[in-house]
Amino acid sequence: MSQFRDFNLKLLVIEELMYGPAPLLPVYDLPARLAERGIGDPASYVLGNRLHTEVLPESRSHFEALEIPAELLARVQELCFDAGAEVFRHCAPAWDGEDDLFDVRSLDDLALLPNLREVTFVEDGVLAVPDATEVFAARGIDTD
Repeated sequence: MSQFRDFNLKLLVIEELMYGPAPLLPVYDLPARLAERGIGDPASYVLGNRLHTEVLPESRSHFEALEIPAELLARVQELCFDAGAEVFRHCAPAWDGEDDLFDVRSLDDLALLPNLREVTFVEDGVLAVPDATEVFAARGIDTD
């Protein structure tokens, strides 16, 4: 199993494999998990408990522990650095996209994605790596 160094990049890979058009991983559904505990509205829950500026501990634990087999990582051909990723809603339901909570700060984990060919929202998303365009170009990865 592969170990990611950048949690936020792992989340974007999870976005592709779990919430993409053809999910390959079992979906993690935070609203359903909270509903089991009698919590109806995840956003109200995090705002009321002042948890809106962080990834909920249960979501972080789930996604950090999630092992993604190399054969699934090899199927990732595109990553989208959009702040509106579905996975973020399952981590921080009241996040407004206006801070750096989900910023990707390292691209070292690209080596785990041997077939990555395209990335989108490079300029307008959650990518906070100064030389990202050059890193992608050196790996033959197209950018938008």
